[in-house]
Amino acid sequence: MDNSICQVYEEIQSLEEEIKLLAEKYEENQHESTFFSDEEIVMSIKSFQREFQGESKGRESPSDLKAELESLEADLSFLMKFTGIQFTSHSKKTVEKTRNRTVQKHRLSGNCHSLSFQLEFQLLEMQNKESVSAVITDLSIIMESGEDSDMSKFVSSTEERGNLLTFFRSLSSYAEWYEHRRCTFLHFKAKYPDIVTLPEGLLGDYIILRNPKLSGFELMIVWKIHIDEEGRTTPVLDLLTKVPEQVLQQKMATIETAPARFRSMLLLFGIETAIENLIKVVGLEK
Repeated sequence: MDNSICQVYEEIQSLEEEIKLLAEKYEENQHESTFFSDEEIVMSIKSFQREFQGESKGRESPSDLKAELESLEADLSFLMKFTGIQFTSHSKKTVEKTRNRTVQKHRLSGNCHSLSFQLEFQLLEMQNKESVSAVITDLSIIMESGEDSDMSKFVSSTEERGNLLTFFRSLSSYAEWYEHRRCTFLHFKAKYPDIVTLPEGLLGDYIILRNPKLSGFELMIVWKIHIDEEGRTTPVLDLLTKVPEQVLQQKMATIETAPARFRSMLLLFGIETAIENLIKVVGLEK
């Protein structure tokens, strides 16, 4: 027992002596002054820069990252102007994650010209040694496009197929025609307020032309926007007539051929000019 105590005591003395030596050495270093020449300082800085550049090889500088961000923002701005699509909100939630499989739930909302939309879908990502694949499932689309049966069919077809690229490409085309129709109706209503009537407002798909001096006489210009299940968009315009019986008897041939003549004007002069000419004819009718 005594031998053990002596051994411990000797070890403590040895540690104390070692600590004392280290303390003395530290004090000596503290009182020493080390001076470096300007050349040595410059060489040290250059060496540090080379090491830093070597460690950051493959990384972009802040100025490069800023330039890249500005370029991406410019591209995004161009795409929004070109397609008319703007996203107002986006949220995602990871509902499942394993080593090779990730499932995220996304919610998107935005507008394309004057049409708003909401999307909800799940994105399934599968990863293997060679590649990563992604599949969209459970797609749900809400469109504020009124009672357009064509759009409803297209939305249902897109939800079944889960093809977002087709949806956004077709939405851009459809919304552009939708906005063009709205602006055209607004233009003619403002220019000919006594002749042009919009029973369903600017978002309706037809306008009524009436001559205030001819009771019961009116022309209806119907402007549908047809979109098939594949997303192909086509404007379809036609003319419907409502004519008092006495006028119809006097100008039967002219009234009967009016729709065909209107369609011919559409092909020859375009939508705006065809409507303008028709409005002028109605306004001069006696």
